[in-house]
Amino acid sequence: MADLAAAALREPRRQAFSSLLRELAEPGRGERVTVGEIVAALGDRAFGAVLLIFAAPNILPVTLPGTSSVTALPILLVGIQLLLGWRRLHLPGALARRSFLRRQLAVVVERLGPWLERAERVARPRLPVLTTPLAERLIGAPILVLSAILFLPLPLSNIPPGIALSILGFGLLERDGGFVLAGLGAGGLAVYVFSTVTAGLVELGFVALRAALF
Repeated sequence: MADLAAAALREPRRQAFSSLLRELAEPGRGERVTVGEIVAALGDRAFGAVLLIFAAPNILPVTLPGTSSVTALPILLVGIQLLLGWRRLHLPGALARRSFLRRQLAVVVERLGPWLERAERVARPRLPVLTTPLAERLIGAPILVLSAILFLPLPLSNIPPGIALSILGFGLLERDGGFVLAGLGAGGLAVYVFSTVTAGLVELGFVALRAALF
């Protein structure tokens, strides 16, 4: 484990993710931005970065209803490919060509940027056992579960998994096992909240049905 930590500390310092996002959101780069363009710019950080980029809109008051089901698809692909042990993110052509207005990305970056910059100041390589290739494969499973919750059109059900996936994505992005552990904890809480709310809705449905029939 000590060897893993030492290797992580020897990695050259790369451009801060917040800075890279701001560059991608610059209006001079064109009116629209494709998913493929974002992934290409992220390189070997794509898994964590895609999780963060597509999970964050679910916790920000800047998106339209139904957005969660759209953002869940790239997250689902991340989970599947991590489970398969892939080292680089691959997107289907149709998804890679999918585009949205660059100003929409700019709004997300504006809201997320200050929080991301604060997190970057405290992030560092730690608990490397949680960012090994094997650990990342195992993390693919909870990512799949959380992305499935995002697909469901329940009111506000996207916020808890959005928070968990954002923290997980940042942890993978920064190779910080502390954030990964926090994301897994938040994910467990999100599943608990979703299960409790769903059970309550089902019970209410049975009560309403019983009242209607009898």
